[in-house]
Amino acid sequence: MKNLYKSLAAFQQEVPAIHQGTKGYGYTYADLKTIFKVINPILAKHSLGFTQLLDGVNIKTVIFHTTSGESIESVTEIPQEITLKGMNTFQVNGSGITYYRRYSLSAILGLVTDVDSDATREEKQKPTKAALNKERFLKAIEAIKTGDFTIEQLQAKYALTENQNNQLNQLT
Repeated sequence: MKNLYKSLAAFQQEVPAIHQGTKGYGYTYADLKTIFKVINPILAKHSLGFTQLLDGVNIKTVIFHTTSGESIESVTEIPQEITLKGMNTFQVNGSGITYYRRYSLSAILGLVTDVDSDATREEKQKPTKAALNKERFLKAIEAIKTGDFTIEQLQAKYALTENQNNQLNQLT
């Protein structure tokens, strides 16, 4: 395995980050055509090749050293029973195969093929309990002004604090 690993390490030192602005659902990535265009000459330079075989619901990605015959492989299950809007079963399966080919090849070769935004997305702050109480209280006040509810109904509907209940009683 020393030939394979030596060549794979040399490949990884030379291959650039591969990113093309192909748009997905809120992200961009490099498609298979772009990945192949970049990696194939570098793989050949380092006596490496790959194949991706379908085996039932799995895709087997094999990286091999063309001179020594050494190889490593990775098996990834392609999820089934997925539905995508506007696609029939065959189109969904084709999309899944392409998706997992791209990511399993990227993983086994150590490629960077998309913008890593996992840790950079802004997390939405959950409203505090106090903020939710205040929001419910303001809704209750508006409902009183319109006359659609009694105070008792609003107190039950909005689960107001005792202090807020007292304030509502003072409004009427």
